[in-house]
Order: sequence, then C-alpha cells, then structure tokens
Amino acid sequence: MDLNLTKRQSEIFEFIKTQIDKTGYPPTVREIGQGLGLHSPSTVHAHLAKLERSGVLRRDPSKPRAIEILVERTKRVMRPAVPLVGQVAAGTPILAEENIEDQLEIPAMIGADDGDYALAVRGDSMRDAGILSGDYVVVHPVEDADDGQIVVAMIEGEATVKRLYHETDGVRLQPENDAYEPIISKEAEVLGRVIGVFRRV
Repeated sequence: MDLNLTKRQSEIFEFIKTQIDKTGYPPTVREIGQGLGLHSPSTVHAHLAKLERSGVLRRDPSKPRAIEILVERTKRVMRPAVPLVGQVAAGTPILAEENIEDQLEIPAMIGADDGDYALAVRGDSMRDAGILSGDYVVVHPVEDADDGQIVVAMIEGEATVKRLYHETDGVRLQPENDAYEPIISKEAEVLGRVIGVFRRV
C-alpha cells in the first residue's frame, strides 16, 4: 500500500502545521488555497480528503477550521511492514511461513508492535463496526480478550473476525451485521485482538 504524499499534499500538510504553530488554530480551505496558489476550493478539499485517508490529519466537515494534525511529520505516515496473513490453516502457527502472503505497510497511527500481523477481511459480517470486505485488520496476538473486543478466532478450520463474548457454554462470536447469526462455540480458538483497520485507497 502506497500512502506516500505527493509534493502538493506535503505542501498543504506543512502549511496547515505551520499555521497551527503560528496562530494556534488551523487555516480554512480558502486560506490554504490563497497560501498555496490553489484557486479552486474543490482542489483543496480533494487534497485534504487524501491527507485524511492517509491518516495524517482529521477533519470535521461541519466546522470551517476543524483540522487536527495526527502525526508530526509526513515521514511518520507509514511504519515498517507487518506480515500479511492469507488463509490460516488449523493447527499451524498464525505466522508460519506458509501462511504469509506478503509484507504490508500500515499507517503509523495504528501503533503495531513486533509480532503483530495483518489479515484481509472477506465478507460484510462486521460492516456495522466499520470493517468492510477488502479491508485489512491489524491483529495483536493474544489467546483471550475481554468481552466486547473484536478478535480473530479460528472456528471449524477458518479464521473469522467477530466481537467476542464469554458465555457459560463457551464463547459467542458476535457479528456486527443483523443479517448474520452469532456463533456459539466451545471449540473457538482466539488468535488475536484487532487493534486497527485500514483500507487501500
């Protein structure tokens, strides 16, 4: 995944950061355009949308000056790659060589540690939690998690992303989509806790 900023996006990012440092508040879209010679507000909005998707800033579209810088430098946008795990075979370690499809760069703001990995999401059972088919979840390996946390679990030989709840007769793997039924199982094996989600743009 390539989230390297273009020259213009880097200029806009630095302009916003400089204005916040100087005045204590971010510039408006109009001020960004004037400061960088961009005459079209829609062009500025498009660049801001890209910066937001890249994880370097956050906006509140209902307020003209609500831009929050999330990283100190554009160099911090990405962190070293984590293993991208493909199909997980039951009984094999999650990071076994045969399970790793690629190395994937992830946004630095997710804060992954050594040993964490990424998993591609298939299906829309977690749609209402903002996890869509084709997204990548970043997973921290654990053998259990608190009720309500989103986990990757092995069930009947397949890895699934669900919200975990402990029940008297096992665990409940709860989807975030009313079209799907929860899974109650004594055999489910928690492989890790989801610590972040992102998608290619």
